[in-house]
Amino acid sequence: MESPFKEDALKGKVALLTGGGSGIGFEIALQLGNHGASVAIMGRRKNVLDSAVASLHYHGIPCIGLEGDVRKKEDAVRVVESTAKHFGRLDILVNAAAGNFLVAAEDLSPNGFRTVMEIDSVGTFTMCHEALKYLKKGGLGKEPSCGGTIINISATLHYTASWYQIHVSAAKAAVDSITRSLALEWGTDYDITVNGIAPGPIKDTAGLSKLKPEEISSTFEKMPLYKLGDKWDIAMAAIYLASDSGKHVNGMTLLVDGGQWLSSPRHMPNEVVKQQARAVERQSRNSAVGIPNSKM
Repeated sequence: MESPFKEDALKGKVALLTGGGSGIGFEIALQLGNHGASVAIMGRRKNVLDSAVASLHYHGIPCIGLEGDVRKKEDAVRVVESTAKHFGRLDILVNAAAGNFLVAAEDLSPNGFRTVMEIDSVGTFTMCHEALKYLKKGGLGKEPSCGGTIINISATLHYTASWYQIHVSAAKAAVDSITRSLALEWGTDYDITVNGIAPGPIKDTAGLSKLKPEEISSTFEKMPLYKLGDKWDIAMAAIYLASDSGKHVNGMTLLVDGGQWLSSPRHMPNEVVKQQARAVERQSRNSAVGIPNSKM
């Protein structure tokens, strides 16, 4: 698919992505690079990082892979500093590292709950905290005229409620709160824009692959657009927020889910609803007093 943005929209900028070795994180890294940015990707699995770096190099993107765990402050410090040292600056931080698995609340251990909270929410804050001195206006390697960009990858699970996702829902609710609070404080003090992206079900991702076929069919049925999103859709949202096109957007979490979060399961077939509507319309036309009031 052709990008709606200029190829040099991010020329000269340096981006660091957690969870950038695979899935949505890798696609964002690829598209940031395709639009002119140099890229550092952080992850825990060396083989995944090496493969991702090789792919980015194949596309002509300046990039490095850095092993690290977002839950560990020492790793966050080392990765942020290594990125700035290698490229001379840091302009964009994308927090895409996440933990997820399906489990009923009664079967979820406190340790399992804590693990996802630490990766998603604590990890997001830790990376933001360590990147601040590079991202803020006049930060190390940056011009004194403007600050950088933070993009936190969230979800829509917590907007209502989601089956077997209590841990992820809680973690992503915290991420959204972190996004708003940092946008207020760091946007005011340091000219840093902080926004989020909340993907819906996305094809060819680990999150979707954990669903069974019948659950995927159910997901389709609830989506107003009746289709899954692409990783490219999320990456284009990231380009928008990281480029001058989104420079006046701050503290927002952009939903990219085809409107799925607005939906609820269909309780009766569409044709049944149509038949009932036609019956009411006929009754209205044939009645001198119009549609009768419903009995309470």
